[in-house]
Amino acid sequence: MKNSTELLRGVSRTFALSIEQLPGLLSEATANAYLLLRVSDCLEDNETMSAERKSNLLRIWADVLDGKTAVSRLTDRITDLDSNDPEVHVAQNAGQLLEWLYQLPVPLQEIISSRVRRSTVGMARWQDHGPYVENEAALDDYMHEVAGRVGYLVTDLFAWYSPRIRERKEELMPLARQCGLALQTVNIIRGIPKDYERGWVFVPETYMQEFGLTRDTLLDPDHLEESMLVVNKLTSKAVRHLNHGLDYITLFPRRFHGIRLALMWPFFFAVATLEKSRGNNDVLLAEAKIGRDQVKNIILQTKVFGWSNRWLAHYYNQLAAWPGREIVTLQKYGVARG
Repeated sequence: MKNSTELLRGVSRTFALSIEQLPGLLSEATANAYLLLRVSDCLEDNETMSAERKSNLLRIWADVLDGKTAVSRLTDRITDLDSNDPEVHVAQNAGQLLEWLYQLPVPLQEIISSRVRRSTVGMARWQDHGPYVENEAALDDYMHEVAGRVGYLVTDLFAWYSPRIRERKEELMPLARQCGLALQTVNIIRGIPKDYERGWVFVPETYMQEFGLTRDTLLDPDHLEESMLVVNKLTSKAVRHLNHGLDYITLFPRRFHGIRLALMWPFFFAVATLEKSRGNNDVLLAEAKIGRDQVKNIILQTKVFGWSNRWLAHYYNQLAAWPGREIVTLQKYGVARG
């Protein structure tokens, strides 16, 4: 059995980098929460299971997290999945994850199990719903379950860690949800072809109807121009959420540089990915993603300058050259709009 660090790096090097910036016990707790969520993700995203089976397993996992049933009730039912898949390996070792959870202080156990359970129940509900999204409200509902609640979870953990952060929790919570929705919207944009292959289309049907498209014609090369207009609508939505993300990060006191870095990196990776995706046909034909050099540059610059809120606002403007400069006016940071 691998240790938690090895498991974490196996399923996400990006989030592993972020989580490893957190101090001591907070890093351990966040890593555990992330891995427990990956069990839920494994059940939701598996390409071989039926929606009915996924829904059933997700609800069993929710009961496990709620202490209502033994973890073996889940793990015994997923022995047929390919353990060479790192995410499946995590799910099949859910019992070990729970052992690590129970070694944490009780308040952390309660935060993590409660938040992961709620997200898992939401995923099950969406498996029952089916692989389509009617409108933007439905999209927001789905993204809240899989990402907005994660924003709540990490904010709860950070508030447990520091009284200074706890004082700002009421202001942080709605921004945490926005930040989660921002990252998930970018994930949806860059994952359109792969999601389609596994039978899911997260693009709202109302978006497609506006340009005379359906889920069956969205990826048709003959309709590429119309499809990119749909992507543009999703891009504008992502921008609206991202504009709140910077406010979330800068609410954390500057002396918590490790926490801020852990938030900055996925945020700025998403900003750069969205800029890479904007107007890029590869979003629909292949995949649009940022390169390692840009990832390294983001990490280096934020490590050196990320303590400054004014610099963060400037860097956001620099990375996010949206059409019409849709970025929020960041006068409160003393940064002129570019």
